[in-house]
Amino acid sequence: MTDITLPEGYSPGLEGVIASLSAISKVDPQGDELIYYGYKVSQLCEQSNFEEVSYLLLYAALPTAEKLADFKRKLIAERNVDKKILDTLCTMPENAHYMDILRSGVSLMAHFDPQCEDNSREAEIAKSIRLIAKMPTLLAARIRTLKGEKSVAPNSKLGHAANFLYMVDGKEPDPDFSKALDTSLICYAEHGLNASTFAARVAASTLADMHGCITGAVATLKGPLHGGANEHAMHMLIDIGEASRAQSYIKEKLAQKAKIMGFGHRVYKKKDSRAPILKELSWKMGKKLNNTKWNEISDVVEKTMMDEKKLFPNVDFPAAALYYLLGFPIEVDTPLFVVARMSGWCAHVMEQRIGNRILRPESFYTGPEPRDYVPIASRGA
Repeated sequence: MTDITLPEGYSPGLEGVIASLSAISKVDPQGDELIYYGYKVSQLCEQSNFEEVSYLLLYAALPTAEKLADFKRKLIAERNVDKKILDTLCTMPENAHYMDILRSGVSLMAHFDPQCEDNSREAEIAKSIRLIAKMPTLLAARIRTLKGEKSVAPNSKLGHAANFLYMVDGKEPDPDFSKALDTSLICYAEHGLNASTFAARVAASTLADMHGCITGAVATLKGPLHGGANEHAMHMLIDIGEASRAQSYIKEKLAQKAKIMGFGHRVYKKKDSRAPILKELSWKMGKKLNNTKWNEISDVVEKTMMDEKKLFPNVDFPAAALYYLLGFPIEVDTPLFVVARMSGWCAHVMEQRIGNRILRPESFYTGPEPRDYVPIASRGA
């Protein structure tokens, strides 16, 4: 490509470009606090639960006790996944990526959803509830399949997070484990116009069906520049092995210009307010299990990154140790992101439908100027 003069306003990666109007969430510059429809995520984590937060994201308001109870009943009623879908996904090759399994699962569910082609608000809400409810069932079934175990049917007496743990382990979970997972799902439920959400909104702007929009979002989240940071962070903690090695390990990696996953963020400038929430939970789990090794290593890594690069941990860094302590395989970390973000994705799809205009940005042409076609016989060697 020859030297070109870039057009005014060009922003690589669309950084700083406002592409949509949204009332769903934002990072409040006063303290870098993430808010959902005006409510601080820190308060939601302390006082609410994932089901209520999902209701908030779908309906743009907190529910009454009666409405929340009805919403929970609907989620519970939609947890089961058609046996044909489970059989298909559970017979996929063992080396199939979890994210590909979930992407295929969403796509397959479209064929079984009676409202798939109905983009009315009522149908979109119903499909959103089904997607939120069924995603844990898909993921739990795949986890058990790879362990050589039969899938476990959902437990209607348990909440969203507790039921997922039940379907994974086959036994009713410790309440502290359920609360920890529930809180992490709240933290990951929504985060503005990130890459996967933008992909969903682009699809929604064409009036594609909800399942198609979400399929695109899952595929986008699989990309290592978007999802996967918590997985990489846990592999790093395991590689470090002991807290006494953490400082030298990080300094050596930085000297090699290696990227330390789970630190810094394009949106947050001073801190990620979600990180301390999951860090506290991770420490609580570590003490409960008499295994604070990963927390101790993490603390040294955090301090070293701040001392050396002035970079703060984002939500993915403490999530790594938390999910590991909860007993999940490392490769399930990003799929758990899908379980959480489903409510946010669905909310954005529905918001895009309001006053919709197809998202179609321009590109700046950098190719050759117009030229004549040369017949193939005259092109030489």
